Amino acid sequence: MVTMTLSRINELANEVLDVEASSILSLKRNIGESFEKAIDILYNCKGRVIVTGMGKSGIIGKKIAATMSSTGTPSYFLHPAESTHGDSGVITREDVIIAISNSGETQELMNLLPLIKRFGCLMIGMTGNMNSTLAKASDITLDISVEKEACPLGKAPTASTTATLAMGDTLAVCLMEKKGFTKEDFLMFHPSGKLGKGLTYKVKDLMITGDKMPIVSDSESFTSVLNTISEYKLGMAMIIDSSSQLVGVLTDGDIRRTIIKFQNTSDLSVRDVMTLNPKRITSDAYAASALNLMEKYSITALAVVDENNIPAGVIHVHDLLRAGVA
Repeated sequence: MVTMTLSRINELANEVLDVEASSILSLKRNIGESFEKAIDILYNCKGRVIVTGMGKSGIIGKKIAATMSSTGTPSYFLHPAESTHGDSGVITREDVIIAISNSGETQELMNLLPLIKRFGCLMIGMTGNMNSTLAKASDITLDISVEKEACPLGKAPTASTTATLAMGDTLAVCLMEKKGFTKEDFLMFHPSGKLGKGLTYKVKDLMITGDKMPIVSDSESFTSVLNTISEYKLGMAMIIDSSSQLVGVLTDGDIRRTIIKFQNTSDLSVRDVMTLNPKRITSDAYAASALNLMEKYSITALAVVDENNIPAGVIHVHDLLRAGVA
């Protein structure tokens, strides 16, 4: 057994992290036409994404398949050794294959290639050897090569598996964006645990109601509404017409713009300066949808209305963040 000093342990730990970090950053040079084509192939896949790889590549492949499945791209991990003993029956002609091998010559994967070709599936190869059998057999090849492994012997898959995992995450995240995968979609696949807890809230669970709502008539003066906004401390007031329907809001931003525009505000009615047709949401909507609206339009409080467009509450961004809706 080799005795290591604390300084050597710290030195080696930092070396490992430097090598692994470098392996990820070096992938940026490979993001280009091939990567874009890979995203298009995965996006247009009418079946499932079948991820396959042997050994450590297989372990990484399982994680890539799991990440894709949980973010809107149905995926399945296929063990290449088991595939030639009957498991290849899961493959259909509409599937896309992601085959992972750092060397590009893994025998178990080579045995699977004729089956993939027989099904006519498009195949994305992920390899560190762009001259390998896997690279040449793939429709699109993603270069995951690294300068060196983090292992002092240069043998154990370390930096190479880190780079593979990062490339897989990059594919999954880009697909999320391209598919318009939302927080509500994420909730569907993560209803339990901490990830889903905040997303289970509906607007009605977190909104401010009753006499805590800042509501004023559109016939009131501008200056009187200032007092209401100051009293309720939500940065806005909901403006209703004679039939109690929401017709506008007056926000802190509206107040600033009004003061800059008008020298004398004492004769102004709130209807002269309010924001017409304000953003609104229903109480049965997910709280995540309310947060999405707020982020999209840079607002901190959102009017909640019923089916008749009558104010039912107000939901504030602080309440959403406190509840873990983020």
